[in-house]
Amino acid sequence: MPGRIEDYALIGDLQTAAMVGRDGSIDWLCLPRFDSPSCFAALLGGDEHGHWRLAPASDGEAPFRSYVGDSLVLQTEWTTATGSVRVIDFMPQRDRTPDVMRIVEGISGSVDMIGELRLRFDYARIIPWMRRTNHHRIAIAGPDAIWLRCGEGVHTYGRDFATYSEFTVHAGERIPFVLSWTPSHHKSAPRQDAEKSLQATLDDWQRWSDRCGSGLAEQDQEAARRSLITLKALTYEPTGGIVAAATAGLPEQIGGGRNWDYRFCWLRDSTMTLSALLNAGYRDEAVAWYHWLLRAIAGDPADLQTMYGVGGERRLPEQVADWLPGYEGSHPVRFGNAAVDQLQLDVYGEVVDTLYLAHQHGITIEQHVWRLLQNLLEFLEEHWSDPDEGLWEVRGPRRHFVHSKIMCWVAFDRAVKLAEETGMAGPVERWRELRDIIHGDVCARGVDHKRGVFTQYYGGAALDASTLFAVKTGFLAPDDPRVAATVDAIQQELDHDGYILRYSTPTGEADTDAVDGLEGSEGAFLACSYWLCDALIAIGRVDEARALFNRLRGLANDVGLISEEWDPLAGRQLGNTPQAFTHVALVNTAFQLARTEG
Repeated sequence: MPGRIEDYALIGDLQTAAMVGRDGSIDWLCLPRFDSPSCFAALLGGDEHGHWRLAPASDGEAPFRSYVGDSLVLQTEWTTATGSVRVIDFMPQRDRTPDVMRIVEGISGSVDMIGELRLRFDYARIIPWMRRTNHHRIAIAGPDAIWLRCGEGVHTYGRDFATYSEFTVHAGERIPFVLSWTPSHHKSAPRQDAEKSLQATLDDWQRWSDRCGSGLAEQDQEAARRSLITLKALTYEPTGGIVAAATAGLPEQIGGGRNWDYRFCWLRDSTMTLSALLNAGYRDEAVAWYHWLLRAIAGDPADLQTMYGVGGERRLPEQVADWLPGYEGSHPVRFGNAAVDQLQLDVYGEVVDTLYLAHQHGITIEQHVWRLLQNLLEFLEEHWSDPDEGLWEVRGPRRHFVHSKIMCWVAFDRAVKLAEETGMAGPVERWRELRDIIHGDVCARGVDHKRGVFTQYYGGAALDASTLFAVKTGFLAPDDPRVAATVDAIQQELDHDGYILRYSTPTGEADTDAVDGLEGSEGAFLACSYWLCDALIAIGRVDEARALFNRLRGLANDVGLISEEWDPLAGRQLGNTPQAFTHVALVNTAFQLARTEG
């Protein structure tokens, strides 16, 4: 059985990432990219689905782990009856091949160690052919080859379609293991010096972390810096795209079917991600993300998707991996994401808002980008009044979601501002007219007028945390009574033991207002709780926002990682991890608090 979601730490090379458990087992790794098929998938089943464990042969005290400084180099320490040992796990930024490196360091006494490498290609469907050659082992199947090289004194042998290693490490010794991927037609993998790679990796991360801007409250700095490091780790360096999470299939309800693949880049994250990077002083990363966005969306505005592959790929077909039992029996396991084919009108607003934010920070809006914006708005003029699947990618019927309409308003509002501030030509009067029409439509049809609160969709009574964007986007002024009423209602009706649900999900009883078309429930969606913090700050309830933010900050695991959701009753993380949406929200709220409190 895999560990709890919060038991995992992340290592990566800015093109893919691995999840390392407290027990020293790498239970998830996709090579050579974030969205490639996995070679380790024990996270979604058990050891037989692929993993690489490296740990003491005998039990001892519970291990202690941490990242080395402001890096993504993980160190895990065990104390046993005979001595103590440290395993250093990292992935150096890529030269020619992706490499996972593990250095076993003796701290005191001597410790007997055991390694178990069980490679399973193509999401655990293929057992590779393994052979020994020139002091290393090579596993080959189909397009993939993995090379394992071990330090001196390590005895390796094969058994039960796995490779085992046994050795003893003494105080002061350091024994390296290097696992490298190549296309299977390559004759060999380049040899790597693990010690030199470790120092280069630490230097790379320190240089990057040193660029982080200041201005945060002291109590928030550590959490924000770790969140920014995590966002960097989720960046596909060759293109600038940022994946929503490193994992796929982790459940929003243990044992349930809300299990999705998040190893892609969502447009909905664009403005918030750009804001977080620019707030922290990471202009290069912000510009790279901005240009990734422009390349991805180029083409017919009618074909705008909610998500793309890390290189801008558009076809991300969803398949059910029925050979995998799922995390703690949570199935079906899905790879790919069918939401790529949905209509989500909010993304048009998010794209235009991103262009406006880029302009505000001195990133030039070129003429071809301005033409692209006008094409997007031409399409939106014809379709803003259509129903859609909305921000949450519901798999029920399309509705007139209030958040989608607000973001359509954002698209025209930001276009007007860009035209006014840059002097670029466009049908500005028409955009102003449409902005006013949408605003009136939302205020007439998207509000429960008896309570004075925004609803999830036109004609419904249910609430949705995404309507907090009414104040986040400037759709309404903070002192508008509908803002405070919506904040209060969301605090009460979407409360999940102190945290905020996205929207109401079925309770098992008759529920005619549920719209997502799915069975079961889910945990508190952590980004929504950060949005509540932002709304509380906007309406002047800063002390409430600070108290909630402090509680949210405490939900990170021992190495500062946060997943998509939180189960406050079981006290555990849920959903894919680490979740970029959550870490972005943490960073932005931390800066919002700093500006307000400071």
